[in-house]
Amino acid sequence: MLDIQGYLVLFLLWFISTIFIKSIIFKKSVCYKLPPGPPISVPFLGHAPYLRSLLHQALYKLSIRYGPLMHIMLGSKHVIVASSAESAKNILKTYEESFCNRPIMIASESLTYGAADYFFIPYGNYWRFLKKLCMTELLSGKTLEHFVSIREDEIKAFLNTLLEISKSGKKIEMRQELIRHTNNIISRMTMGKKSNGMGDEVGKLRKLVREIGELLGAFNLGDIIEFMRPLDLQGFGKRNRNAHHNMDEMMEKVLKEHEEVRAKEGVDSDRKKDLFDILLNLIEADSKLTRESAKAFALDMFIAGTNGPASVLEWALAELIRNPQVFKKAREEIDSVVGKERLVKESDIPNLPYLQAVVKETLRLHPPTPIFAREAIRSCQVDGYDIPEHSKIFINAWAIGRDPNYWDNPLVYDPERFLLSDDPSKSKIDVRGQYYQLLPFGSGRRSCPGASLALLVIQATLASLVQCYDWVVNDGKSNEIDMSEVGRVTVFLAKPLKCKPVPHFVPFSA
Repeated sequence: MLDIQGYLVLFLLWFISTIFIKSIIFKKSVCYKLPPGPPISVPFLGHAPYLRSLLHQALYKLSIRYGPLMHIMLGSKHVIVASSAESAKNILKTYEESFCNRPIMIASESLTYGAADYFFIPYGNYWRFLKKLCMTELLSGKTLEHFVSIREDEIKAFLNTLLEISKSGKKIEMRQELIRHTNNIISRMTMGKKSNGMGDEVGKLRKLVREIGELLGAFNLGDIIEFMRPLDLQGFGKRNRNAHHNMDEMMEKVLKEHEEVRAKEGVDSDRKKDLFDILLNLIEADSKLTRESAKAFALDMFIAGTNGPASVLEWALAELIRNPQVFKKAREEIDSVVGKERLVKESDIPNLPYLQAVVKETLRLHPPTPIFAREAIRSCQVDGYDIPEHSKIFINAWAIGRDPNYWDNPLVYDPERFLLSDDPSKSKIDVRGQYYQLLPFGSGRRSCPGASLALLVIQATLASLVQCYDWVVNDGKSNEIDMSEVGRVTVFLAKPLKCKPVPHFVPFSA
């Protein structure tokens, strides 16, 4: 333990650093015409104490007072917060070239091979190369179609699991089952394997992905207080290194297994190819794709493809249970289009506009990632305000989806808002970033490249859950569900949804 003298030394260091940083902040601030924001009340930490609750909710409350384009300080770092469709459009479209980077945090740099992945890599030639690979090879329509049988097989397996559990009459914690389901889809698409529920390799990978997701969303003082970065007072550095090492070992093992199979069977064998096969083809065909970038892409797939869709599905099911009239209408649509002789398929989704509206409404109120970030690569002006170089930009998609300037009764769950016959433009609203009042997957050059895959998984899975099961909560006494939130990177229900599935239509053998 430190003695009194040691504590005095630490106090003096803190006091001097506080004065020094505060003077820097003051000097920098007077040079810019910054957007409005709360006054700095806590030296050294800036506005961090204002953000103790859920970040998207805290920023939303501040934006009500200070406006849709707001400035705060996190430590010595400028942060610009956009909480309206107009301000988001200015950043993501009008002045997009100034905001093409994502901020690199300590965790993202440690866990994603030095930010070698598509998600975090700085904007430039290599990023454009990776984007082209994503759009033409890895996540193209042709590639997604190649894996349609995997997704449909996993939906059937998921429904069978629910059927077996329903026989016991027990409640199911849906989050756990949904994460297993989405992870199995991604695992089979990426490396040709799924979990058998016995603590196997894929099960271990799922736990590791969950840990990495938590680390990416953790609040690290080193990200806002520069001189604390190497100190690692919270111990995240060691956890990051351990998680990265474990993940890299697993990725290398999978890559080597694929290389051995390819060497034995030949590249042109009839074996169904997965994404690791595609990545190895690209590495061999073009040396610009590094092994580290390939592993980082796979990691992105596991993180984004597992938690994001599972989160949306949990929220959607909770909303349908709370709104039985919506559930009834969704089922009636499926029955009228699909019939009662077979399971709904991905190919049916374009003919299910109400189901699509249900998903849109869920994404409006419950975007899986409520805030997405950019970084200013140069100083510029937005709405007459100065945005300093290297400022972090937070787009509050959660707040934008609840903006009463765009949405009537914004807190009411109403899929009909996307189908109003007196306003055909409503049905055209898409979730892929062209309509700035609805941005669950971001927008612009750095929007989520996996949006199409996520929508395929979410829509087909939700349709099957509506078609095949009734859902009972609170032992049938009420439909009330606590809709409180938890999470930073991906937001889930604070209390996992627990319900009993009651078979309604069983189109397959258990």
